[in-house]
Amino acid sequence: MAAGWMTAAVLAVLVGVLGIGLVGLTGRDDTMSEADVQRALTQVPSDSAPAPAPTTSRPSPAASVDAGESSFRTRGGIVVADCDGIVSMAPARGFAVHEQNGREGEFRGVRDRHDRVKVQLICDAGVPRVIERDED
Repeated sequence: MAAGWMTAAVLAVLVGVLGIGLVGLTGRDDTMSEADVQRALTQVPSDSAPAPAPTTSRPSPAASVDAGESSFRTRGGIVVADCDGIVSMAPARGFAVHEQNGREGEFRGVRDRHDRVKVQLICDAGVPRVIERDED
């Protein structure tokens, strides 16, 4: 029994060595010197397209939250809410919005639907807050 395993191991090593040898035989032998590389780089066609001019316009501003709204980062994603309710939910990578209803919402894992992040909106003295509950 041990002789059979030993023979199989030796054959596997020989096949690996032969495979590596064949790859080496088919590789390139014509290496380029530094002078050859410089020569090839200077032979760029002169009719190549000009570099694009830099733009002078300003980038658009990042999306902002309206007055009275607040943004809350949770494990499941971002929740935007005001004291009237949840305005929007944006899932984090690996999550999807499962439910959004008034003052409550839920993110669920895309691969594991049992990976849940429930959020609940509360308003304290006119300031919205989100409570996060993880439910695996």
